[in-house]
Amino acid sequence: MTQAAQIKIKIQLYCGEAIAIGPGKADLLDAIMREGSISAAGRAMGMSYRRAWLLVDVMNRCWTQPLVETFPGSAHGGGARLSEAGKAVLAHYRALQARLAGEAACHEAEALTGLLRPAPLEHQSEG
Repeated sequence: MTQAAQIKIKIQLYCGEAIAIGPGKADLLDAIMREGSISAAGRAMGMSYRRAWLLVDVMNRCWTQPLVETFPGSAHGGGARLSEAGKAVLAHYRALQARLAGEAACHEAEALTGLLRPAPLEHQSEG
């Protein structure tokens, strides 16, 4: 049984040479919102705190307002949350993803998938 062709549209917004937001950073924002901290969000995504913090730092420097607000640790521990700007950016990004995914069934996408093999041909050795 052959599997239907799949189309994946990856949206990245750039700020100079830096990726201001893309699929992974949007997922990190979701995780921060869910987990309440950068370290817990990183753990939930299988990444180190340093990697998560570096991604947040890039995002915070790329937008007109920081997307993630942090508050220092105390007896109850520190944490992080999305700012109003962060919630807005994430909502707009997810809406754009949904819109483009819906349009992926357009005529051009259907034409491309009609020309696509279900799987690559076997590699043929030389000679």
